[in-house]
Amino acid sequence: MMPVIERYLFEATFWIYALGAMLFLLYTVTEKKRLVSVAIFLAGAGLVIHTSGLVLRAVNIGRMPFANMYEFTIFFTWGLVLLYLFSHRKQPIPLLGTVVMPVAVALMAGAGMMNGAARPLMPALQSHWMQAHVATAVLAYGAFGVSFGVGVLYLIRESQSVPVATSASATGQGQPVLPALETLDTMLYRTIAFGFLFLTLVLITGAVWAEQVWGAWWSWDPKETWALITWMVYAVFLHGRFTRGWQGRRTAWLAVVGFAAVMFTLFGVTWLMPGLHSYN
Repeated sequence: MMPVIERYLFEATFWIYALGAMLFLLYTVTEKKRLVSVAIFLAGAGLVIHTSGLVLRAVNIGRMPFANMYEFTIFFTWGLVLLYLFSHRKQPIPLLGTVVMPVAVALMAGAGMMNGAARPLMPALQSHWMQAHVATAVLAYGAFGVSFGVGVLYLIRESQSVPVATSASATGQGQPVLPALETLDTMLYRTIAFGFLFLTLVLITGAVWAEQVWGAWWSWDPKETWALITWMVYAVFLHGRFTRGWQGRRTAWLAVVGFAAVMFTLFGVTWLMPGLHSYN
């Protein structure tokens, strides 16, 4: 049974993220900059409460919260919002929250429908390498979630027939609808490069952990295989950019496909392809 305070913290996180997502969506209609400021504040406040919930759960169960699908989904959502807020600080793109925050809300909603009861940590997971494996996965997947949002915005921006322009709303505010394609392309590359670094560490730490637990670096378990497929999608993105100068629509679609692979690796493989990683 999940402790009451912990449950309330995660429920509060969900509703705060949901309210922030609604304000981002409302911004797409009204283009009032104040809505973005409030939405960002709510995302930050939600992240603080989210962090408190994770810390409290870790204290209650005496370990990092990563042993089942519920815990990892909550942890993954935390990483997504953290990296979104970091990217907003570095390169503010108001409409990015319109894509990213609904993903965070959907993940929190999905976690809310899972079994949140704490269970003893099975022996295979009692490893510092496993902790490093999960921590790097949270950062990698969070970055790829942001890159997915950037990729979607790139495709939308490219489909517009008019140049980048400011919208003169009835309030007199001239808030840019979308930044230049070059700005989105650069941000897409940076977020994917960051995520790819940590995804590589996911594979390395996972291999070391597997060797300690099962005596083999690689066993072609379904989740291992799909993690490798995901890595290859982003490797193609970076290889194409460095060797062939890939930019634009092609790389934006790779960002979308890559995040779809991330989500299938996390959820689809777990539910459809049981294997050594089926701890849920």
